[in-house]
Amino acid sequence: MRISIGCDHSALDLKVNLINYLKELGHIVTDCGTYTKDSCDYTDFGYNVAKDIKNKEADRGIVICSTGIGMSIIANKVKGVRCALVYSLDAAKLTREHNDTNCLALGAKYTDISLAKQIVSMWLDTPFSNHERHQRRIDKIIQYEEKEK
Repeated sequence: MRISIGCDHSALDLKVNLINYLKELGHIVTDCGTYTKDSCDYTDFGYNVAKDIKNKEADRGIVICSTGIGMSIIANKVKGVRCALVYSLDAAKLTREHNDTNCLALGAKYTDISLAKQIVSMWLDTPFSNHERHQRRIDKIIQYEEKEK
């Protein structure tokens, strides 16, 4: 799978660890930055990951900042991106099964590397359920997104 990943300065260590982990799992990883611990704006890196998803340069994206909140907001501004902020294995599974998310937001302040690896694995390995009610809701999200053009 092609995965685009980006972070801000507060999440650099977690991003680097996850890149290595994803490569060990056999994924192709695009690192959208940041590359230093110098203070930066999370918006630039989250947007670049989301654009990779929209432009089909990545199958999925992972965005990380201190809380994951800002990254999830910016990623969801890009048409076609459904990003979920996840802090638990159950949420990682459900966001794929129910929402067919293509972007995962993590909070480095609240998610250690061990839990982050477990969340990423669960999220990557869980398929969309294709249940009618879930697809109907996703279709509505897409329709609302179209109205906002």
